[in-house]
Amino acid sequence: MKMREMKEMREKTRGELESKLAEVKKNLFSLKFKKSTGQLENYMMIYNLKKDIARINTLIRKKELGLDK
Repeated sequence: MKMREMKEMREKTRGELESKLAEVKKNLFSLKFKKSTGQLENYMMIYNLKKDIARINTLIRKKELGLDK
């Protein structure tokens, strides 16, 4: 995610973040399936999606704890 996208993500509600998380996980599953069948050309996409999942989970946790600004 780019810095601008992260700024937008911080402004979203917890529900919106959870729906985005589900979407990213679905994309990750799709890429893993393509990888297993040999159709995936860019393996860095999997790495980037895993990082995005971690970032979204962090934002959700911060909102739970009330640490977001």
